[in-house]
Amino acid sequence: MDYTPKSLHNSNKSCTFAAILTDVGMFKRDLHPIIIDQCFQGKAIILLGARQVGKTTLLKQIIQEQQTEVQYLNCDEPQVVEALTNRNLRELQLLVGSAKFIVIDEAQKVNNIGLTLKLIVDNMPDVQIIATGSSAFELRNRLNEPLTGRKFEYQMFPISTNEIYKSSGYLDVKRLLETRLIYGSYPDVLSNIGNAQSLLLSLSDSYLYKDILTMDSLRKPEVLNKLLQALAFQVGSEVSYNELAQTVGTDSKTVEKYIDLLEKCFIIFRLNGLSRNLRNELKKAKKIYFYDNGVRNAVIQQFAPISLRNDMGQLWENFFISERIKRNHYMGHHCNMYFWRTTSQQEIDYIEESNGQMSAFEMKWNPKKGTTKLPESFLKAYDIKETAIVTPDNYLDWLI
Repeated sequence: MDYTPKSLHNSNKSCTFAAILTDVGMFKRDLHPIIIDQCFQGKAIILLGARQVGKTTLLKQIIQEQQTEVQYLNCDEPQVVEALTNRNLRELQLLVGSAKFIVIDEAQKVNNIGLTLKLIVDNMPDVQIIATGSSAFELRNRLNEPLTGRKFEYQMFPISTNEIYKSSGYLDVKRLLETRLIYGSYPDVLSNIGNAQSLLLSLSDSYLYKDILTMDSLRKPEVLNKLLQALAFQVGSEVSYNELAQTVGTDSKTVEKYIDLLEKCFIIFRLNGLSRNLRNELKKAKKIYFYDNGVRNAVIQQFAPISLRNDMGQLWENFFISERIKRNHYMGHHCNMYFWRTTSQQEIDYIEESNGQMSAFEMKWNPKKGTTKLPESFLKAYDIKETAIVTPDNYLDWLI
């Protein structure tokens, strides 16, 4: 029996994909050439990222470039999920048909998707599989063991500074800075600045957290919303799970669980405090940032212009660190990330450690305020590769 929905057969790619090949987007994504280079290397390609960061749009662009038969399977459709769930090799061969390039969108919705992909990778070496997911919690759990040694995995973020530079040039990078500090860098937001606020409020109103809220064990969305608001106000500050629990009216284990899931759904990320050489370094300290400034501001419904804000230091710090993470990931630069603080309140906003050497960054929205020197105790205690005071005048040196 052929389990392929008729709408998914594609003997004529240009006709079959007419509906999904429209509006492929204006931004040149850094992952585009990386994924193209990894195609047909005998491994599945896994593309992870939050909802609405542009995964499907990128796949549309890649599909357009293929010179072979393509099949696009959207796991938002129950018929597609059924066709991919617990199938044997013969059934999968019928599903794939003569296609050589298979895209499985929102693959985390398919039970045992890892075993399904393993059967295809192992038995159909001339077929390239690309699977996407918006929840690392669900998709990685279903992929890791079956696809060990059989996959390339990438994370996609909201639009990066380098992607704007490549797409529209230096002047647009500079022009959009203040907009991105307030409204963030989601593709739809940057393409529709006039509707940025309403788009972000819609995005942050449970849609981004859909993967979390559909889990049976999480039945208190009001706790999640309160936690996100508390985290938004504490960007750039150390967080305590016990204090957060008191603020949102739950226990510290629930807070830790929610934070872990929010991180795995690519909404937030954690930095741990660096504590190795000096006795007065804070141990077990942690900070939490948002991958996107716009989402952070939407959570607290604060879209006031820069001239009226009292949180520009927080926004600048969140922006630069998240942009640096994008840059490092797309360049394949793997490093450990920390912040540093002592009991005497000496601190450094952001540290990268690679091959035993450290790069230390202090963010200053207004460099005329406060000190512009890094603590001597830190510089003497560690092997420092570079240091930087990052301001709106020089931040591109570390992002492009």
